[in-house]
Amino acid sequence: MPLVKSSLAAFEVKRIAETAASGTRHSVGGVSGLELQKSRSGSCSWVLRTLINGKRREIGLGSFNSVSLKDAREEAKRLKYDIRLGNDPVSERFQRRSDAKVAEKLELRFNEAVELYLHHKLKEFQNPKHRQQWRSTLSTYAAKLNERRVSEIDLKDILDILKPIWLSKTVTASRLRGRIEKILDWAALHGHRSGENPARWKGNLELTLQKPSALKNQTNQPALRLSEAASWYSNLRKRSGIATLALEFCALTAARSGEIRGAKWTEIENNFWIIPAERTKTSREHRIALSERAVHLLTHLTRNGDLIFPNSRGGQLSDAALSSCMKRIQKEFPQIYLDRESKRPAVPHGLRSTFSDWAAEKTEYPFEMAEIALGHKVGTATARAYRRMDMLQKRVKMMEDWSNFLEGKT
Repeated sequence: MPLVKSSLAAFEVKRIAETAASGTRHSVGGVSGLELQKSRSGSCSWVLRTLINGKRREIGLGSFNSVSLKDAREEAKRLKYDIRLGNDPVSERFQRRSDAKVAEKLELRFNEAVELYLHHKLKEFQNPKHRQQWRSTLSTYAAKLNERRVSEIDLKDILDILKPIWLSKTVTASRLRGRIEKILDWAALHGHRSGENPARWKGNLELTLQKPSALKNQTNQPALRLSEAASWYSNLRKRSGIATLALEFCALTAARSGEIRGAKWTEIENNFWIIPAERTKTSREHRIALSERAVHLLTHLTRNGDLIFPNSRGGQLSDAALSSCMKRIQKEFPQIYLDRESKRPAVPHGLRSTFSDWAAEKTEYPFEMAEIALGHKVGTATARAYRRMDMLQKRVKMMEDWSNFLEGKT
């Protein structure tokens, strides 16, 4: 145990702080083991050297500029008294800091967790559309969680978000559940929460919510009946406007609404529309054979910028623009153009289902060809690796037949 040096006065200690060499220590007296430490950078601090449970330990008491000599001696006396009582102030200090860090981590809000998670994970998504969907889905449907601490989110919170959309928007709700689960898993891994993940499906939400697969038939997008497709297309052709033309092109190509609205002139090559991988749902380039009617529609459009179907300001049409066209037709003919099963008015995305029904029921084209035309992944990953062709030339005839069907031709 260090000897107690005669107590130095404050001015003497100050002189040591000003003149002592860097990297040295100086006993200041008053309490055995209390020293003034001058670092290599020139800053000074108080250190108490003592024994705790037979081990030599050093305890920092603060900087020379913020803690006075008197306060340093008082704190050193208090610590040494604690040690004599059998306490370990070093371990206790470490535990307090650890507890403070844990408490701070448990304060993390859900919206903060989302940003921290996506900061690293979004780099894994090659498709910009998927990155945007992650954020938009959470901000649209999980906004109630934003200010909640991730440590406090429970099953009730998750059900309050999922139940209102589980039946009406099953696919979206299922994806939302999976995304919340991943964020809460990340939060648990980094010490921001503990216990079971309330967004987990297996053995948890599956006991409360219906399986998404069981709701598939209930959540299909309303589609035109085959017997009414030609009549609907005829009514569509009688209307005008860029959104109407976009909807017609959507029907002729059986493409997704977002692909139509983002279509660019540079993607048109001869009689083919080549959608780049970054704009497709599957993150794979998708080639569409254009029928004579589709080519005719494009050749009679006025080019106004990069987009084929721009809005009045030159930007993309909204998804509601195409839906509104169908709604206007439906309003004029309220008793027809309803989905065969749900009896709900057909929507733009349902045109893809109508195309699929036509290929299956009215033609001899292989199922695989129709699926490729829709931009779906067909078969296992191994099978797709071996089948590198997309039957494009064969699909030329199929898309021409589809166009003729819509126009009511035999």
